Amino acid sequence: MMYIDPHIHMSSRTTDDYQAMQKAGIVAVIEPAFWLGQPRTSVDSFRDYFSSLVGWERFRAGQFGIRHYCTIGLNSKEANNEALAEAVMELLPLYLCKEGVVAIGEIGYDDMTPTEDKYFRAQLELAKETDMLVLVHTPHRNKKAGTSYSMNVCLEHGLKPSQVIIDHNNEETVQEVLDRGFWAAFTIYPHTKMSNARMVEVVRHYGCDRIIVDSSADWGVSDPLAVPKTAQLMIERGIPKTHVQAVCYQNALTAYGQSGQIKEQDWLNPPAVDQRQLFSGNSVLRGQTPVISNEQPRNPVLIE
Repeated sequence: MMYIDPHIHMSSRTTDDYQAMQKAGIVAVIEPAFWLGQPRTSVDSFRDYFSSLVGWERFRAGQFGIRHYCTIGLNSKEANNEALAEAVMELLPLYLCKEGVVAIGEIGYDDMTPTEDKYFRAQLELAKETDMLVLVHTPHRNKKAGTSYSMNVCLEHGLKPSQVIIDHNNEETVQEVLDRGFWAAFTIYPHTKMSNARMVEVVRHYGCDRIIVDSSADWGVSDPLAVPKTAQLMIERGIPKTHVQAVCYQNALTAYGQSGQIKEQDWLNPPAVDQRQLFSGNSVLRGQTPVISNEQPRNPVLIE
């Protein structure tokens, strides 16, 4: 079984994570732009970060046999710095047209401030102008109301529900998201948000249509193997394998495949892995013997 992790912040992860993910069957990742854990002080830090998402990180993933895609956007937390946000809005169009960019995101609300609302709406207008998908970050507090409002705003700005992935869902939000025709993504964290076991019950209750499982693994306590681990638990607890394949692979491919930037052939017929290659003079190796291979595993197994 193959997996896609459609929301993981690999710039925060190590090469060990890439190796473990590839071994567990993850063939592709989508990395949404997000905050650093501390405030950025210059638009140039955004420029360098966006460049790393479409450049170095894409290269680094490929060195471990994983295809890398990203979403580009001004995240809700940093939207509250209005002067900086204005500069970032000028920067975004330069990156949205880059190879491997599948959506604008992750954007939305954190504290539901007027400034967050202003830049969420501005980026939705940009998505409409460029005919791009949108990845929405729903607020951690007052999530049900915030999720409803996020969808209302998307519709106000003329986006189709099929163009919008609503992430960080839980049991309180999933019914409305599905009823209104949006994609419902779930972040699986070890101790917060959704657990593996809770996700099993969501799929058991709601089925697999338009539901997406991701890890959102970042620099905090999180698990880059959350998708394959959740898949294994689903199978152990009697969820049909077709449903597991849908929520842990196919739905992400179908949703983000609308961008034209991500295709199954990207990993079914991948370029050769050659760790002798350099990116701007840099290698992923530190003295190790480089891996050179024309073949990638086509039938990875579920981890134990």
